[in-house]
This record gives sequence, C-alpha cells and structure tokens, in this order.
Amino acid sequence: MSEALVAVEAAGTDAPVPAASGARLFWRRLRAQRAVLVAAAVVALLVLVALAAPLLTALEGQDPTTYHPTLIDSARGGVPTGSFGGMSGDHWLGVEPQTGRDLFARLVYGARVSLGVALAATVVQVLLGVVMGVAAGLGNRWVDLILSRITDIFISMPLMIMALALLAIVPSSFPRPVLVALIVGLVSGWGTLSKMVRAQTLTLKGLDYVSAARLSGWSTVRIARRELLPGLAAPVITYAALLVPQNISVEAALSFLGVGVKPPTPSWGQMLTAADVWYQAAPQYLLLPAGALFVTVLALTVLGDGVRTALDPRAASRLRVGTGRKREARADAAARKEDRA
Repeated sequence: MSEALVAVEAAGTDAPVPAASGARLFWRRLRAQRAVLVAAAVVALLVLVALAAPLLTALEGQDPTTYHPTLIDSARGGVPTGSFGGMSGDHWLGVEPQTGRDLFARLVYGARVSLGVALAATVVQVLLGVVMGVAAGLGNRWVDLILSRITDIFISMPLMIMALALLAIVPSSFPRPVLVALIVGLVSGWGTLSKMVRAQTLTLKGLDYVSAARLSGWSTVRIARRELLPGLAAPVITYAALLVPQNISVEAALSFLGVGVKPPTPSWGQMLTAADVWYQAAPQYLLLPAGALFVTVLALTVLGDGVRTALDPRAASRLRVGTGRKREARADAAARKEDRA
C-alpha cells in the first residue's frame, strides 16, 4: 500500500498496518507447481554450466577453438574418426566434423552465448518497455500520442528483416554477441510490453493511493517510482519470464542464418548451421545443440508460465494437471493462516 495513503488512513489511530504477504504467497504458489520446480532446477543447472564453462573445459583438458586435424578422416570429407563421433576420455562428446574442435567445450561455451544474449536482450526490452509505457501513461495527451505511435512503429517492424539489415552494416570489429543482444532488445519485444505497461499505468493512476500521493505533493517521478512500479511488477516479471525463451530462439535463428554470432565464438544456433549436412555422418553434432535448445526453451517457458500463474492465481495455468489446483489452494490457505497468526 502507498506510504502516502497509509499515512492518511493511519492518522489519528493506533491500529497497526499489517505487513504485506504477497512475496510469501507467491513463493508458496510457485512451490506448489511441481513442473515449475523441475523447470527451475533445469534452468539453474543450465546457468551453472554456462558460468562454469571454463572450469568444465579445464577438467576435460580442452577448449572450444583448438583444431584437432588428426581426429578427422579427410578421406571421408572430414568425418570424425572413431566411434560415436570421436567420443573418448579426452573428448567427452566427440569432436566437430571438418575441424576436430571439441564438441563438449563448444556446447558449454555456446550456452554462455545463447543465455547471455537472451538475458541481455530481455533486460533491454524490459527497461525500454517500462520507461516508454509509464511515460505514455503519465504524460499529457501529446506525450501519450507521440510515444504510442513510436511504439506502434516498432511493433509493426519485421524483426528478422530489421535484424538482418542492421547486422549486415555494423562493422565486424564490434563484439557480435553484444550487437545481437542490442538489436534483439531494441527491435522486438518491448513494444508489446510498453502497451501493457501503459494500460496498467492508466488504471493505477486513478486509484486512491496514487491520488493520495499526488495530494501529498509528490513529484511525477516519485509517484512512478514509489507507487506505480510496485503495482507493475507482477505483469512485467511475467512478461519478462516469457521473453527469455523467445530471445533464445531469435538468437539461434539469426546465428542459423549466418548473421548472428560469428565463428570462432560458439553458439548453439551457429552449431546447427554447420551441422545440417552432417546429420547422417555425425548425428550428435546436430542432436546435441538442438536438444540443448529444446530443453532450455521448454524449461524457461514452463518457468515463465509458473511465474504468471503464481502472480495471478485467477489465470488458469496451461500446465496444470492432476492435483495442481488442490496444491495451490492448500498453499493459499497456509499463507492466510500464517498472516492471521
């Protein structure tokens, strides 16, 4: 509740104001969804693998850029020698066709690039969407009109065409992962979030606690920071959780088209580009990055849906099966019982 409204309502009375239990209730609802717990564990493991990539490759004794020409059969077009794509104690998942680079090292370092680009792009989208949406919702008629039209322009832009054009004209000396994250974040995603934030801001600014803050003489910036942003947290977090898997797919698609992350920097999408002709001779070269992408996007999607449901229990989860509804009802009852105690 607003500090200004609390001060107005509590004036002249000794009644204590109960502490908010929203965070505790959110975690209870989230833990009641078993699929979400599994997805969160998978995402945590992927993040840990990405962060520990140098340590893992050091344990294996390899790196993602060193060529091993002795491990490929040039007479057969560069197929890895040995069974299962050259798997051995020195190369846990085998080696890359034609180059002989270690596949495990490229896979774990590719997780760094794919997850890092997706998370960085999501941060850009959230910041831009929230700022534009709140400014449009709190501004006068002309500010709202101009910002809304700018948002409409970006929403109507075809992401792939704009990304291909921008990636083609930027000098190659610019760090490619940073460039991909900026382009994905600036071109796509934030427009829809801005529209949602604007609509929510227009609803919130008419409520009593925002009016009390305005009557207390608070500035527009302070009202936005102290009164509106807490009310916008739930929808923004929900949308951001669903943007991450979308951005991973976009980065993979750009790298697959050859305009994303450039070699020798590893990326799952880039690995798929080079693997499309090796699915028969070296199937693990295609299946490993494709499987990593599938598991990551699925886990993040399930986690995002769980966050959405926990923040807004009125919205039925698309993933609820069996006794999920009963578990969530028990979690809500337990939280209310703690609040009364």
